[in-house]
Amino acid sequence: MRSPIIISVVNHKGGCLKTTVTANLGAALARAGKRVLVIDLDAQQNLTASLIGPYTSENAQFTLYDALIDELGLDNLILPTSTAGLDIIPVTEEFAGADLSLVSAVGREGILKSCFRKTKALADYDFILLDNPPSISLVVMNSLVASDYFIVPCSAEYLPMVGLTLLANSVEQMRKLVPNLQSLGVILTMFSRNERICRQVENTLRRELAGNIFDAKIRVNTKAKSAPSVQKTIFDYENSSKGRGTEDFTELAAEFVERLEERENQFLMAANG
Repeated sequence: MRSPIIISVVNHKGGCLKTTVTANLGAALARAGKRVLVIDLDAQQNLTASLIGPYTSENAQFTLYDALIDELGLDNLILPTSTAGLDIIPVTEEFAGADLSLVSAVGREGILKSCFRKTKALADYDFILLDNPPSISLVVMNSLVASDYFIVPCSAEYLPMVGLTLLANSVEQMRKLVPNLQSLGVILTMFSRNERICRQVENTLRRELAGNIFDAKIRVNTKAKSAPSVQKTIFDYENSSKGRGTEDFTELAAEFVERLEERENQFLMAANG
């Protein structure tokens, strides 16, 4: 496969476990021997807090906000996490102003992509996962323009399922900017086999999306809610190969790689005529 492959984790609806999926999918891939960089693009700083703890502009003279506004490389922003092979570019509170600052910028939708081109360290990674805010914004547009693929965590409830149409429309409107952007699939989260609505949502999505929904599902898991409070991924927090989260994210990572290999092979075949 190409290296690195850049994937946006997106959903306009909050509470769908975007950050949980980004952190633990990244950790699962790293545990499988891949080099992974996760990037926090949400001013709420949930990914940052989950993996390395509180991080403010006082911690660093140069921040992701600075890099985006000045269109600079990100090499000096990369920090290690407690998981070998998993690094992070954290975000600070000032990133809340990024959208407003980008409004008047020339080529505003492609600035993050330009920053990536200037970042030498990206070549060291197999995968880059971008954790996005729950909004339709210039930051999310930058993320998608800079990405090869996107994945959509969707909680197994009625309203988030309906919101997928809004996301699909937003992506379609961006086709001129990102003609090669592909969906890798929808990931069902907060799933409980015992809840009727979960089963109904799964059946509806599998019927309407066909092969565009992951077989792997992320089940309801109280430990996944507690792990970020001590800056641990689900693997370290459960510390058991039979843990519910460990099983779910290991399965998700395997299917993620399988789907990517399939898409990349199709890409090579198309490129070779």
